Amino acid sequence: MTHVEDELNSQPECWARAAGEAVGLGGVLPLPGERVAVVGCGTSYFMAQAFAALREGAGQGETDAFAASEFPAGRAYDRVLALTRSGTTTEVLDLLTALKGRTPTTAITADPDTPVRAAADELVVLDYADERSVVQTRFATTALTLLRAHLGLHPDAAVADARTALAADLPEGLVACGQFTFLGRGWTVGLANEAGLKMREASLSWTEAYPAMEYRHGPISITTAGTATWMFGEAPEGLAEQVRATGGLWIEGRLDPLAELVRAQRVAVAVAAARGLDPDRPRHLTRSVILAP
Repeated sequence: MTHVEDELNSQPECWARAAGEAVGLGGVLPLPGERVAVVGCGTSYFMAQAFAALREGAGQGETDAFAASEFPAGRAYDRVLALTRSGTTTEVLDLLTALKGRTPTTAITADPDTPVRAAADELVVLDYADERSVVQTRFATTALTLLRAHLGLHPDAAVADARTALAADLPEGLVACGQFTFLGRGWTVGLANEAGLKMREASLSWTEAYPAMEYRHGPISITTAGTATWMFGEAPEGLAEQVRATGGLWIEGRLDPLAELVRAQRVAVAVAAARGLDPDRPRHLTRSVILAP
């Protein structure tokens, strides 16, 4: 078993633990009414997108998500929340250092013994969700579970659905597809973006991701026999029928959307195996991006 397989299989237990820990973090994580920016890089940026949409949709305050390198320095926020598995990513550390003494910051990390401890004002440590793999799975979903629970939006069914996502057979014909499009609405747009990234990282697949309604405005033109379109959450009316009419494979997200991401992680590993690739050694990637001065 690869590291990434072992780690993605442990997600239900990590989620259950994180959901229980969220109760005691009220003074560290964003408070209702605060104007918040959430930042990250790669996978962490897509989890930031999901949380920002969830929080603002829940009426808890204006919430923006940015890649750490694209943070708008001229905007004022009550708090900046950074997601960083390694605690060493250059763009995140540079931003937190620049905000020191100006804007309160909180970082969620897997490794407290890294520079992020000094860079952030507050630290939340999910060391039990740390990973040996380059490709992120359990840290990202555990961090988002913690944040969903903090908002009171972690459903009881999520952990059970994650176990179902790990145990159930993958849809027939899915692994053989040559192209994958992931769709979301609201907070699940971030999950769709992350699913596409997982497929690219682990299996070198041609993947795209869109808000579901935007998919009709051009991207559906690539859909045909041998492609898959995967919906995270409830699909817009008529979209499934439109995809099936192209000859493409339609995958409906029947589980909690975060559990659907676990299913997509499994597909990424399965496609890598079918292509003779090692998902623990993705091409051109390292566990953390550390830029030289």
